[in-house]
Order: sequence, then C-alpha cells, then structure tokens
Amino acid sequence: MLLPVKAADQWQVHFPDHTVKGIPAEIDIEWIGPVPAPDSTQFLLIQQKDSSRFFVSGNKGVIAFTPAQRGQIQLVAPTETHQGSTRPLPLWISILPPLLAILMALLFREVYSALFLGLLLGTTAIAWSAGSNILASVGQGFLLIADHYLIQAALDEAHLSIIMFSMLIGGMVQLITRNGGMQGVVNKLSRYARSPVSAQMVTWFMGVSIFFDDYANTLVVGNTMRPLTDRMKISREKLAYIVDSTAAPVASIAFITTWIGAELSYIQDGVANLGIQESAYGIFLHSLQYAYYPVFTLVFIVFLIQSRKEFGPMWKKEKRARQSRSLIEDHPPMDDQTLLGSYTHKVAWYNAVIPVAVVVLGAIAGLIYTGLENIQWNQEHGLLHNLSAVVGASDSFRALLWSSLGGAAAAVLLSVSQKLLSLRESMEALVDGFKSLLTAIVILVLAWSLALITEHLHTATFLSQLMIEMQLSPALVPAITFVLAALVSFSTGSSWGTMAILYPLILPAAWMIGESSGLEYAANLGIFHNTISAVLAGSVLGDHCSPISDTTILSSLASGCDHVEHVRTQLPYALSVGAVALFAGTLPAAFGLSPWIIFPLGFVLLWLILRIVGRRVV
Repeated sequence: MLLPVKAADQWQVHFPDHTVKGIPAEIDIEWIGPVPAPDSTQFLLIQQKDSSRFFVSGNKGVIAFTPAQRGQIQLVAPTETHQGSTRPLPLWISILPPLLAILMALLFREVYSALFLGLLLGTTAIAWSAGSNILASVGQGFLLIADHYLIQAALDEAHLSIIMFSMLIGGMVQLITRNGGMQGVVNKLSRYARSPVSAQMVTWFMGVSIFFDDYANTLVVGNTMRPLTDRMKISREKLAYIVDSTAAPVASIAFITTWIGAELSYIQDGVANLGIQESAYGIFLHSLQYAYYPVFTLVFIVFLIQSRKEFGPMWKKEKRARQSRSLIEDHPPMDDQTLLGSYTHKVAWYNAVIPVAVVVLGAIAGLIYTGLENIQWNQEHGLLHNLSAVVGASDSFRALLWSSLGGAAAAVLLSVSQKLLSLRESMEALVDGFKSLLTAIVILVLAWSLALITEHLHTATFLSQLMIEMQLSPALVPAITFVLAALVSFSTGSSWGTMAILYPLILPAAWMIGESSGLEYAANLGIFHNTISAVLAGSVLGDHCSPISDTTILSSLASGCDHVEHVRTQLPYALSVGAVALFAGTLPAAFGLSPWIIFPLGFVLLWLILRIVGRRVV
C-alpha cells in the first residue's frame, strides 16, 4: 500500500500489498524532497516490540523485513515517521487456491469457473492480508483478478509468445485443411495407418521425432494427426494422451532441446559452492540413467497401443469411439472448423508437409541462430556438446514465433500460387484458425494468472519446507524429491517453474544430507544424480496430472479434446507410470540397484499392470 505523502514528508514509502508469515517482504522508499538525499540515511523499522536499523544510500532504497504476526509497523525516517500494518497470511493458505481449482475442475468437469474460483480465493486472501474485512476482501479480490492478475499474465512476454505461436499454428492448420493439404497427408499416412493400432503408432513416432520443443510437438502432432485418428475412430482423449505424453518426456531428456538450457542453468545454481567435480552438463548426462518416469511413459504408450487395452475412463472413451459412426457426434465445436471436406481440385500432401516442415526446420534453425548470438562455438568440444550448449542458450520463443510465421506464410503462398484458394479465402481461413483458439487462450490466461497467485503466496516454498524440515535418510531424498516435485508441478501447473524453484533449493540440501550422513563422495554423487533426475521426472509427472498446466491445455487444444476429459483420462495412466517410476525406479536406485536391472523390471511391471487391469477395446 502506498502511503499518502504529507507536505512535510521527504520520503515516499510503499509498504507491501500483502505479506506471508515467515517469508521476507520489502518496503520501497524514495526521496521526494526539495534537496538531494544524503549519501547515507538511517531508518528505524519498528515491528511490535522488535526494531531494526537500516542505512540507505541514494534517493531510492529497499528495506527487507520478515513479518511474524499481525500488527502495526513504523518506519522512522529522518524528520518523519510512516506507519503501516501487517496481517501476514499463514503459509499453508498458499496451497488452497490451486487445490480448489484442481478439485473443482476434476469434480465438475468445467475448467473456466474452477480456475476463476481458485483465482478469487487467492486474491481474496491477498486483499485480506492488506487489511480489509472478509466481505470487502471478496470484492477487492474480484477486482484484483481483472486489473492485476489477468493483465500481468497476458502481458508476460513469454506468455504472449505462446499465444501468438499457437494462433499462427492454428491459422496454418486451418489453411492447409482448406487447401486440401491435410487430406493429402491423411491419404499418404493411410498407407501406414490402416488400423487404430498403426495410426496410434504413427502418432507416437511423430511425437518422439519432434523432440526439440514440447510446445511445437503438441501443436504440430495433435493438429496433423487428428483427421487421421478421427478416420480410424480413435478417441480424441487417446490422441491427446499420446500427444501430451510424448511431448515433455522426450523434450526433457533429449540432448538438443529448448529444455536443456534451463535445466543446465538450474543445475548450475544448485551445485554452486558444493565442491562437486563435474560440470552442469556432465551432471545432467549422468542423471539421465535415473530418468525413469519419462522413459517409462514413452514405453508405456507403446504397450497400450500394441496390446489394444485400456483402463480407467480411457477405456470407455475408446470403446465409444470405436462403436460410433463418426467422432463428429462427440466433438461438434472443433469439427465445424477443422474437419476435412470435399475438394474440387486435386489434393496434394506437400501443401501440408511443406508448411509443417518450415515450422520444424525453421524452429531448429532459429534455435541455433539465437543460441549462437549468446555463446560461441567451442572447437575443443564435440558436435553434440556444442549443439546442446547452443540450443540451451537459444531464445526458444523467438525461434518458435519465426518458424510459425514462416509456416503460415508458406501455406498462404502455396494456396494462392496454385490457385487452390484466393488470397481473400486464404486470409479468411487464417482468421478462422485464430478464432478456433479463443477458448484455449482463455484457459491459458486463467491458468497463468493462478500460477502468478501461487508465486505471490509462495506455494512452492510451503511444499518445499515440508521435506526439508524432515529428518531424512540420504537414500530417501530422491524419492521424496520426486513426490515433492510432482506436487509442486501439479499445484502450479508449471514443470519449468518447479525446476526453477526446487533445483537451487533441493540440490544443496541433498548433497549436505549425504555428507552429514558420512557417505563417500562416489556414493553421495549417485544419490545426487538421482535427486536431479527426480526433480525433472516429478515435474513432468505433476505437469501431466495438472488441469492448469499450459502443455496439458495445449495438448487438449491441438487434439480437439475437452480439456477436463483429457485430464481425467490421462490421470490414471500418469499415476500408474509414476508409481512404477517411484517404487521400482527412483527408490531402489537410491539403495544401489543398477539401472540395467531397474529399466527391464519397470517395463515388466508396466506390462503386468496393463495385463491385469487393462480391458481390450472392441
């Protein structure tokens, strides 16, 4: 809250809008007097019976304090006193907004109101912390959603890039559908996908092939394969599951992806000053032997496809899809704008493949180009190491924007130059593609706003402290880290945000727990590598299970699937694979079991689960 400035005041003081108990907060101060500020000015901060002295140089400064309980606080500046109040929120309240949104979405199968109610609970708590009564807090929280959180979420540069990239891909897909290119692709792929099994295998192969970015993966594979899987009477929910469960798992463990730079930077932050004799890249490579959830997920999809079995809600969806005359009956809104139709001209597969190739190859070229802007090619290192470093240092959002714009432009040129569509018809198709994404963009903005609420309320800190405060055996650290990362990612809807929070926090703690327990360097390093992979794998698992995850939302969008139904049908599969990864992978590996035993064991367990609980789809 910004305190009113009196005529005699020389300092403008801004107390924090809300505080959380035990979490450091800041008071911003700025000199507004008629004469320059002195070089060093002393302030006295009085909070209940405690007081602290601070020195601020220049005409601006920040005073940090940790609110402990409700009460008045005074900032005594030279010649003047400013007074505010604190009503710190208990840290456990931070889990309630995302928890409410998730439960509402799963129970009532409606995501818009669920996200909004989660937002309202969070903003109401923030308004209450600022000093309002309960009724006023609800009203102020309602207004905060519109004028603060929705605006901040929508204006974030990365978020705007995702919206623009998605819209351009949607416009391109609509255009290559209108000009017959998608029909040509379907005709070509039909030679290899003549049954539901082979169609799903083609989808899986495409998902694994576009490994360099999870956003590009979901949008390209989902949109490209949807007409074919519709023809083979594969449910949209199954398509969304294959798309979602190949995107992040393969992007998280491949050597040359948009994830690698973030992963290496997070690891570097976590290992600073620990005395570990390995580079961040070397640590990442050694941790891949413990990446059980991503690998198990990719293999489990193949088991599902080849066995022709499903379980949970997915079985009902697949059975209904096989028995229905047409999937149009289940998904009329999307089909109105994306179904293949009849064409008066010859359809050609290259009218779709060329724009998609422009997107894929353009994204790779953009990643390399923007990466080389930031780092130099090192002749002392090998090709793979250099490529990984360059892509890791790239600006993935710029690369995706360039490539998607190029793909849309290529689709227009192909349509107009061959007189498949007029320029006017091409522009109308692009705009129709943009329109089809409105509902998904609304969900994304609401989800991003809720993620911002969890950041302001320090949800991840609450979950992290639960683990750090426990007395743990070193062998249990990776398993508990895996569960914690899954919970944080599930609650915040962000695997990247989870890694950014947990890597610097958990890695030093894991290393010190091992050292304090007397583990030798080699043994402690094995636990450490396992913990690194547990953060990554748990983040992906939580992301798969969360209805507020942006990649989960994009998978629903690209597949033309109801979002809540996608979450409901995917959840049993993700949890089953997660349980095997935890109890047959992460945990026994921490006790010394070799990955050469764990991976085959995990595959056998996944097959047994499917054999026991799976039901064959007619």
